[in-house]
Amino acid sequence: MGGNLHISQLNKEEDIGIYQCLASNSLGTIVSREASLHIAYMENFKTQRRSPVRVREGQGVVLLCGPPPHSGELTFTWIFNEYPSFVIQDTRRFVSQKTGNLYIAKVEPSDVGNYTCVVTNTVTKSSVQGPLTPLVLRVDGVMGEYEPKIEVQFPEVVPVAKSSTVKLECFALGNPVPTISWRRQDGASFGRKVDINKASGVLEIPYFQLEDAGIYECVAENTRGRNSAKGKLSFYAAPHLTEKPQDVQKTIDDMLVWECKASAKPKPSYRWLKNGEPLDSMEHDRVQVNNGVLTISSLNLADIGMYQCVAENKHGRIFTNAELRVVAIAPDFSQNLLKAQTLARQGGDVLIECRPRMSPRGVISWRKGKEALRESHRVTVLDNGSLRISNVTKMDAGIYTCVARNQFGVASSAGSLLVKEPTAITSPAGHLDVTVGESIVLPCQVSHDPTLDLKFTWFFNEQLIHFGSHWAFFEKIGGRSAGDIMIRNIQLRHAGKYTCAVQTKVDSVSIATDVVVRGPPGPPVDCQVTAMTETTASVSWGPGMDNHSPILSYTIQARTPFSLGWQAVTTAPELLGGKQLSSTVNELSPWVEYEFRVLATNSIGTGEPSKPSKKSRTKEMLPRVTPGRVNGGGGGRSELVITWEPVPEELQSGPGFGYVVAFRPLGAQGWMQAAVTSPDASRYVFKNDSIPPFSPYQVKVGVYNNKGEGPFSPVTTIYSAEEEPSRAPGRLRARSVSASEVEVTWRPLAWSNNRRRILGYELQYWGERQKQDTASVIRTVGNQTSVLIRDLEGSSTYYMSLRAYNSAGVGPQSIIVNVTTKKPPPSQAPLKIMWNTSNSKVILRWDQVHALENESEVTGYKVMYSQDKHSHPSVVETNTTSLELSLPVNQDYVIQIKPFSEGGEGSSSQITIPKIAGSIAKGAAPESSPYSLVNLAALIITVRTVL
Repeated sequence: MGGNLHISQLNKEEDIGIYQCLASNSLGTIVSREASLHIAYMENFKTQRRSPVRVREGQGVVLLCGPPPHSGELTFTWIFNEYPSFVIQDTRRFVSQKTGNLYIAKVEPSDVGNYTCVVTNTVTKSSVQGPLTPLVLRVDGVMGEYEPKIEVQFPEVVPVAKSSTVKLECFALGNPVPTISWRRQDGASFGRKVDINKASGVLEIPYFQLEDAGIYECVAENTRGRNSAKGKLSFYAAPHLTEKPQDVQKTIDDMLVWECKASAKPKPSYRWLKNGEPLDSMEHDRVQVNNGVLTISSLNLADIGMYQCVAENKHGRIFTNAELRVVAIAPDFSQNLLKAQTLARQGGDVLIECRPRMSPRGVISWRKGKEALRESHRVTVLDNGSLRISNVTKMDAGIYTCVARNQFGVASSAGSLLVKEPTAITSPAGHLDVTVGESIVLPCQVSHDPTLDLKFTWFFNEQLIHFGSHWAFFEKIGGRSAGDIMIRNIQLRHAGKYTCAVQTKVDSVSIATDVVVRGPPGPPVDCQVTAMTETTASVSWGPGMDNHSPILSYTIQARTPFSLGWQAVTTAPELLGGKQLSSTVNELSPWVEYEFRVLATNSIGTGEPSKPSKKSRTKEMLPRVTPGRVNGGGGGRSELVITWEPVPEELQSGPGFGYVVAFRPLGAQGWMQAAVTSPDASRYVFKNDSIPPFSPYQVKVGVYNNKGEGPFSPVTTIYSAEEEPSRAPGRLRARSVSASEVEVTWRPLAWSNNRRRILGYELQYWGERQKQDTASVIRTVGNQTSVLIRDLEGSSTYYMSLRAYNSAGVGPQSIIVNVTTKKPPPSQAPLKIMWNTSNSKVILRWDQVHALENESEVTGYKVMYSQDKHSHPSVVETNTTSLELSLPVNQDYVIQIKPFSEGGEGSSSQITIPKIAGSIAKGAAPESSPYSLVNLAALIITVRTVL
């Protein structure tokens, strides 16, 4: 049905066997691979009861299953006494899935009973039970111990297919119960995929591969002895095609070679079928089959058909098929006309192809124009019919015709040959020697046939140059017949071979230029420290690339955790020549970790530095640097405070660094000393009730480390802590100067005595809605006896107190006084400012300013005038509302008018008087507008309120 085979009502006697499908059409016949048909079944056991099996306790026993006739894979289990009590397999009991038998290595009284073998067909899923087998203990004694006897073992040779799963069974009888172990004879270990079920005596190897093949041994042991069984697992694989023939079309009299290859173990044999029938080498001279290779010479139409290669071994076979067509046709150029126009270079070679379609292969001849073309040492017709002309000349130009003939007909095709002038590069090959940063031109000038277009291509070290963003250094500067390029700002990486390739439709030529780029040296290599002392380091290095300019000198730089980057160092010798590859670095700090690097210099410049050396530390020594700015003073009662600037870590010369503080009263002979162990310490406080206040002491600070003590700083004189001021300042007075300022005065205390000094005074002030602990503070320095407090609120009451201070603290507080600030000045600025000029005079008039109820009365006006608002103004005061100023009229003036009172200065009005061309002018600033046009001069008056 549609190529499929359907069999109904299967009969196991008639229908089992090997089947193949044959497929045929007008081109031939092929056969399918073989299919084997098996019919699974299982009959019933013939006998219904078996005789009892009698054994002694401790003896081994085998209960036979004897499965009935069947087809298909079986599995076996045993029932003990009655269903569903099944025999559980362990080291003593084993059910073989090969034979179905039940093996008991050592019988115990609990084993007595009836046993039934249950057989299941894995294909039909049906099960049948065998006859009952009673197991009975004999009464004539107990079986003694004996060595293992292997009853279940695998064949000596077990063939295993690739990627399949193999199971080996091994079980032994014995007393005591034997233990089963497995090993490979070659000693190789089992992979993780191998499953060893010691309880059931089964070795399972899934996904079997070639490396799993070998001899396997099962060993059964107990205290009475050991026994073993061996078997070889041999790897096999059915054929798998690695090379197969393809459909092909050949011409008459041609030769066919088809190769068929397959991998298999053991190696496969090959046979060929034609249209489903075996292909015999009947025509020994024409048809040959050799180890899978089919060769047919002098093909004819009878060879047309479907061919199949069969590769087989004892484990399987595989088919592959291909079609052979043999054609016979007259010459035909319709698919492969001669090229209409072929270009050739004068002096070169040219090939004109002639590839007509024809079968069998016939005769090909050529014409030039109307004359038959004669072959010569220059003109040759190749075996495939194409025409080759060597050392082409102008005389070779013309129309060429290819003529093809066989027994079925004749055909021709024509095309013209054009001979062109050769292309030549006129720029000489060269060698350029340049310096980093220069710009150079690489020439590529050519002569060529004017009818041909040129294509210039540049290569750098055989790599194509793509002009553009990624090759920004390169620029094309040649014209139509020149391919010159410029390299701008050339770098070391641009050194190498540059090739200009010129191509036309008929030929191609190239020229190479070697460019050497000289530049600063490359970084020196292998910079390392070979020795260190307290203040020196021995440094060595290797030379780097000289970049085509000899190295003239080297420079060494150093870096520490305390330096700002890399610093030049002093070396011995001081100047390091180009051949010098080691040096001693001097004037280093003891006990400091250094890194060094080396830079090389040539006539071009200084190159990149070497990689830093490994960090190395100079040796420790006695400290040499003393603390700076030793001073002191201040502190609390009965204290002597000594201060200094700590010695930086890089100058401490070793671990365990600290300070020795020495001090004595001025004029005393012996020194008192104290050790300060912290290297970061900057002060020491000596406290003793016997220290008189404000007494002179001589002090010095020395240094030490684990190596010992270093020098002391120079001796300086300081004073012990003084006492706080003991009295409060007297006659504290406060006077309101304006609405925002108050002047405070007092009578000073004695400036100093032998117990204390007065360094200044601390004034506290606060408003009536504040508390004293939130008061503002003003501190004076020296013997000052007054302070002006600013930025206060008008018409407000403030409270003040005063006390003296020195380095020990503040003294007692004075009495508290209060003061009320004056009323604020008028907030209204002058209005209706009028002015006029006459020769060099300016006359100003304005309205009287009236103070508000909470403001102080106006006592006068300040008039300020300047040439611009940025220059310092001149000031004139008046108690009237007019003023006459003597000013040149040929300049611009800015004038401000503000009222003042006892509360201070009020708001101002500002006007600008422009330069006047005439001798008389006047103007006004009206109250309603800040701007006005005045008379014919159209003067602009700007009025601005300034608070």
